[in-house]
This record gives sequence, C-alpha cells and structure tokens, in this order.
Amino acid sequence: MDTNTNTDAIEEIAGDFTYVDTGRRFPEARLIEPTTSGYLLLAAQVDRRPMVLPDSRAKRRLLGHVRDLVASLRADQRVLEANVFDGLLTPPGRGEVLKRRPGVPVARFDLAVLVETTSPATAAELEGEAPWRDLVRAIEAASRRSYRLRAHNVRRMGPVDHRRQGVFLFNYFYADRTDLNLAAWQYTAGWFRDQTGLDNSTVLLPDHTSEPRYRLVNHARWDRLRDVLPALIFKRSFHTYVLEHFRVNGVAAMPVLYRLV
Repeated sequence: MDTNTNTDAIEEIAGDFTYVDTGRRFPEARLIEPTTSGYLLLAAQVDRRPMVLPDSRAKRRLLGHVRDLVASLRADQRVLEANVFDGLLTPPGRGEVLKRRPGVPVARFDLAVLVETTSPATAAELEGEAPWRDLVRAIEAASRRSYRLRAHNVRRMGPVDHRRQGVFLFNYFYADRTDLNLAAWQYTAGWFRDQTGLDNSTVLLPDHTSEPRYRLVNHARWDRLRDVLPALIFKRSFHTYVLEHFRVNGVAAMPVLYRLV
C-alpha cells in the first residue's frame, strides 16, 4: 500500500485525523467517482423481536403494503431505483463510542426503503410529493421508531447491485464531526475489501435528515452472510484496526444487515 498517498487523501478530508499503530497495514480502498444521483432513505424499527427470528404477521402485512407503494415510485421517470429491505441481523461493529454517548439513539431498523433519483434536486422534489409522503405515513404509523434521510453520494467503491438477492448493509454512523467520520470510513474501507472481498459501497451524506447525529450512511452488498460475518466475529484486526480507528476519532458504526424484499 502506498501509505503516503493514503495519508494525504485522509488528511485532505480531516487534517487532525488520528492514526493508530496497529502493527499491520491494509490496502487503500479503490474508489470510483461518486454518482450524481439523489437518494431518499426511510428506515424503521417495526418488530420487537430480534431480527434473526421470522417477521411478525403485522410486519409481513406492512412489507406487502410497502411493496405496493414502492411500485408506484418506480413508475416515476425521475426514479432510477427503489428497493425495499427486510432486516436480517445486527452484526458486531458498534464499538466503544456509544457507551460514552448514552443519548444517541441506536439504529435497530429492521425495515428500510432506498430510492435513487436522477439528481439531488429530483430527490428533494419527490420528498415533498404524495407517493413518498404516503410511504412515510404508512411506515411511521406501523413502526416504533423511524429515520429519514435525503442525501447525495460522497464516496463510492462501486455500484451496489440490487438486481439479485444478497446480504445488504446499511451502516448508520454517529460522529461528532462529519469530516472525521468520512476520513475514518475511507481509511478503514480497504480492510473490508481485503478481508471480506467487498467491491462495492455507496456512502450517503445527508442533505436533510431526521437524525442529525447520524453523519453518514454507508450502503453495500455481499453475496452471502459467510462472506462478511465470520470476518466481523473472528478477525482480530476488525477490532484492533477498524473499530480502534473509529474509537479514537469519535465515530460509532451502527451496522444492520438486510435482504431484498
């Protein structure tokens, strides 16, 4: 890895980013140009039961209704993609920062809808129109807690493929500062490529958000749980490299894994 190149790129984002000497280096993340799209994300905590258990009957009914509402969004020419996600599990990765921030609401969202539009401007238009408002009302009425985000893409490892089933990540990040959050994501993204084979990722930066302490949301995909989960559980470097860089820079990741509905 060209450490000077990587360090220069990180310091352009946050000059006071703190590096940790972990005794091991990982390749720099291979980034491509961000999209020019706009994004709307609606996530909600619906069931009380753990995600690893089957969905409740009420949630299954809600998912059917949400699918119908999302179908009307897909018919809009401004919409490039609209997808519904059902929670699978909450993997390891929250780290230590949240223990010192008891007031930060932990992301336990077991349902998510992501809409990609032709531009940030069209996302803002769509956010104020009936199809999206109807979707928001339906989900919020049936959920214990919800989160809304209008965003644009600031970093990208590759496009996330929604044309086939897989394991989809939404990682809801808390941080005191957005620049340190972005720097921590970029510095540690190479670990995920090296250790889990990740070749796609879309980092969303809020234009408007219902939870301003969530600085970024990262979206990614693996083919199977076994591609990612063992690395998060058994690889020591996940804690000493990834989570430690998050901790010293005041960043907390709140990852949730999903499947396509």
